[in-house]
Amino acid sequence: MRLTWYGHSNFLLQQNGATLLVDPFFDGNPNAPVTHEEIGKIDAVLLTHDHQDHVGQAVEICRSRKVPLVGVFDTLKSLFAQGLPQDLGIGMNIGGTVQVAGVNVHMVQAMHSSATGAATGFIITFPDGFCVYHSGDTGLFSSMQLFSVFHKIDLALLPIGGHFTMDPRQAAYACKMLGCRKVVPMHWGTFPILEQGTEEFARQLDDSAPDTELVHIAPGQTVEVRK
Repeated sequence: MRLTWYGHSNFLLQQNGATLLVDPFFDGNPNAPVTHEEIGKIDAVLLTHDHQDHVGQAVEICRSRKVPLVGVFDTLKSLFAQGLPQDLGIGMNIGGTVQVAGVNVHMVQAMHSSATGAATGFIITFPDGFCVYHSGDTGLFSSMQLFSVFHKIDLALLPIGGHFTMDPRQAAYACKMLGCRKVVPMHWGTFPILEQGTEEFARQLDDSAPDTELVHIAPGQTVEVRK
């Protein structure tokens, strides 16, 4: 799995020829090292919810590249009105699974607000079984423990910023419930109101989920994550 972080909750996931972009917030993202025009080939965009720091340039990317946008049904309806071609929208809802570029994308709940539809996360399983959980913006909720019943999560992408989402202590406890092998913290450092580093998360992870490995990544960096 090749993982590129563009800051905030914006990730590129690449494996075996499949490339997915999640929450493509580029314009206005002070940590994004490139523009959306500069990223390479993608097969689909996944959108967790309708806040602008997650929608970002999703419509422009999908329209210009003619790639599908996967998101909750009601949010896609609003994006059609903003110029997303209807044939590029893959609307779904919590509990459902779709396949894009040979990858299974399962939509799960998130505890957060959304003006349209609901806030969501994704559990993404690649053909070789490598499983990534992108939680989207969320608070801590007990049903995270059920995710580990149905999925063996290799890598979790979790917010640690606090104020709008989980803070470091809660995110570390989420790792315990998820039973994830590795974790990348997100939604931190973008704006002054958020947590500005990962040191506290690392300390909390040692206490709550010592078997979960913290993967360090800087905005614009690509890392290889193995099972």
